[in-house]
Amino acid sequence: MDDPVPLTVVDGDAETTVEVDRGANLRRALLDRDYPVYGSLSRHANCGGRGLCATCTVEVDPAPEPSHWHDAAAVRFGYPRLSCQLSVEEPTTVRLLDKVLWGQVLPKRRSDE
Repeated sequence: MDDPVPLTVVDGDAETTVEVDRGANLRRALLDRDYPVYGSLSRHANCGGRGLCATCTVEVDPAPEPSHWHDAAAVRFGYPRLSCQLSVEEPTTVRLLDKVLWGQVLPKRRSDE
């Protein structure tokens, strides 16, 4: 790889760190490693990474400055970010989200419930 950076993926209780090329598209890097960025329906019907369907959302840290209108709204209102509109430029942690049907995110559950 050219200039790899660590990408830590949190999927439920599992946490794995992989290396990706600096500048790699986050959605593509996750899909290439078989991580689920879509819900059950949107896995088969999505915009293919063009930032139109808002179904490939993830939580990311550190959160880069938005460069897409949806990501700007996500930052402003506290929504998850579109993985298709993010590049991995530095060591990053991404949390995959449980989704219902299209791209809706399930509410967070407290561990003591």
